[in-house]
Amino acid sequence: MNDVLTRGITLLLAATCAMAVATVYFAQPLLESIAADLGVPQARIGWVVGATQAGYALGLILIVPLGDLFDRKRLVLGQLLVAALALAAVGLAHSWAVMLAALALVGLMAVMVQVMVAHAAILASPARQGQAVGTVTSGVVLGILLARLVSGALADVAGWRSVYFVAAGLLLLMTLVLCHCLPAGRRPQHRSGYLALIGSLFSLYRQDRLLRRRGLFGLLIFAAFSVLWSSMVLPLGAAPLALSHSEIGLFGLAGIAGTLAASRAGRLADQGLAERTTGLALALLTLSWLPTAFVGQSLMAFTLGVLMLDFAVQAVHVTNQSLLLAGRGELASRLIGAYMCSYAIGSGLGAVLASWAYARWGWGAVCALGMSFSALALGYWLWLQTERAASAALHRSGQNL
Repeated sequence: MNDVLTRGITLLLAATCAMAVATVYFAQPLLESIAADLGVPQARIGWVVGATQAGYALGLILIVPLGDLFDRKRLVLGQLLVAALALAAVGLAHSWAVMLAALALVGLMAVMVQVMVAHAAILASPARQGQAVGTVTSGVVLGILLARLVSGALADVAGWRSVYFVAAGLLLLMTLVLCHCLPAGRRPQHRSGYLALIGSLFSLYRQDRLLRRRGLFGLLIFAAFSVLWSSMVLPLGAAPLALSHSEIGLFGLAGIAGTLAASRAGRLADQGLAERTTGLALALLTLSWLPTAFVGQSLMAFTLGVLMLDFAVQAVHVTNQSLLLAGRGELASRLIGAYMCSYAIGSGLGAVLASWAYARWGWGAVCALGMSFSALALGYWLWLQTERAASAALHRSGQNL
């Protein structure tokens, strides 16, 4: 097949991925404003993030498999339109139940990111497939981290509802652009039915030990990630700091720096250093909560904690995906879809528990919660190393007999 994926289309897909995934994270710097506007207590405001992540997790199971049954271009265009309507509904919501339902739909449609990554791989020639997927995926990371900065700045200028109205308009515009510019891919060859495709995601967890292990790492590290990023607005926006939405959003730049620094993790995995990289990153993740706890005394220490946490989370995340996909290209979409379910569950769990802990016991309890998730992941890694060492010793003793 000829390579129809030009650089311009690749960048267009990357930009669309950034916008799509950003819709999941827009709310995090706005939680205090949303709570005040809707009259929701702090103990419940974490459900804003939790509902979006729950929708995202459901979309990974129910929608991503459709890319193997239907034309991916039409699927992406349909998701963009529904996402735009859901974002507008969030901006118009004056009821807590309507807000949560609309946010769940936003999360459900955001899984178009996985569909677009698969579409880019199909459009690219084999020689450029990895480069194309890497470029499109880079938009996901930037969208996650820049969402907080953009939403905070817009909220300061025109209120939190403006964030969702602007996002809805941009997605409608992107729908028109993609409709005219995005080439159609090859017709899906998968002959299984829809239910069989969904079932294959669960059977992967049952059959694949590596997926189970790396999925648990993904759940725990993104729970820790969400604990910080979903609740940091609460101490930063309150007295005595009383930072604006824009100022809080600037911490996303520290997150980008940490993420870019972790980009080497994939190469380390290729060199056979995946386990060592995972262990060191999880130790750093656990330690990152120490400077983070001093948010009221030193913003410099807090920023250091953000850098450490984002570096550690992305290093483990990149290593997870590198190990899962190594030599298993024929299962790539289902493996990533199954793995990302763990990510979404962890993110939602962390957000809900963080707001609950902050409302009852304050920032110290939030940091203790995040450190607990991190330490649990590190403890699991240490247990796996002990199990691996015992297995190797048993194998050596068997050879000596």
